[in-house]
Amino acid sequence: MSQGKDEFSMPPAEDAQLLLRLVQRHLLAMELNLSSLYPEEEWGFQAQQALEKLLKASIVLSNRQAPRSHELQKLASDAGICLADELLQLQVFAVEARYEEGPFTLPASREHLLAELESMLAGLKNEINQT
Repeated sequence: MSQGKDEFSMPPAEDAQLLLRLVQRHLLAMELNLSSLYPEEEWGFQAQQALEKLLKASIVLSNRQAPRSHELQKLASDAGICLADELLQLQVFAVEARYEEGPFTLPASREHLLAELESMLAGLKNEINQT
């Protein structure tokens, strides 16, 4: 991704498309692991990562550099997006659920969270296609 507004930086849409390709990889992993046997902590981490990248893509599309942050509330605020509480609750999967003993439960069903993230992805793709 581009580091600044110099002659070597990519256009915002290209930076965002890179992030969205990574999101698609996370969403595929999540879809393949809808089984309740797959640990919630691992599934939640994928969901948190996908959401983080979606928010960063939104920031990049507005021709700003995405901050190096995993804080969903900060990223949503920077992107000008009001996230549903269940999405904000994925924050615990960024660090705590990876390094602390749980249990850590998902804030909604896997199917619901996946649908929300897929909807955000579709919206950002549409925004890119309109540029």
